[in-house]
Amino acid sequence: MPEVEIRDKNNNTVGKINLSDDVFNINAKSSVIHEAVVNFHANQRQGTHATKTKGLVSGGGKKPWKQKHTGRARAGSNRSPIWRGGGIVFGPQPRDYGYNLPKKVRRLALITAFNQKLSNGEVVILDKFSIDKPKTKEMKLIFGNLGLAGKSVLIILHEKDDSVTLSARNLLGVDIIKFEDLNTYNITSFDMLLITKESFAKLGDVKSS
Repeated sequence: MPEVEIRDKNNNTVGKINLSDDVFNINAKSSVIHEAVVNFHANQRQGTHATKTKGLVSGGGKKPWKQKHTGRARAGSNRSPIWRGGGIVFGPQPRDYGYNLPKKVRRLALITAFNQKLSNGEVVILDKFSIDKPKTKEMKLIFGNLGLAGKSVLIILHEKDDSVTLSARNLLGVDIIKFEDLNTYNITSFDMLLITKESFAKLGDVKSS
């Protein structure tokens, strides 16, 4: 059973975690990650776009000119789509782009994306991640110790920590998320994942992304 190292804030190895074959030995195609990311983007779309059809534009009601003897084309309304300022034919209307992926697919995508990060050495597991007082300087020091300086980093916490959040919020390319809110899109959007050992242990209990 493979192992991964647990580190402290000074990048010292303080322990190891055995990787469960049920979670970290899944052979899945990368297409499942793409499927989950597309689903995430679709669910984020507001779908509020709208165009005015013939029945919504102003005007109409009166025939622009008489039917015959004007030398013009026959017209019954200035709201016609062929007129400037007329209605739009088959234009976009408000709709919901969201759809659901099966839970098993969401879970498989999340684990697969995490496994790829793990195999590429893009995951750092911390034994503890706490800061006494919110200080951006201290957070930058921790990143420097862990070799994360200059990289986009997603910090995955097992519970909310205001000191960590306030210390990291001014760092470019750094975001913080609770494990329960983690999804495949988050994992694929950052160079590195910084995760607490408590959150790492929860991967075996993932229900959905």
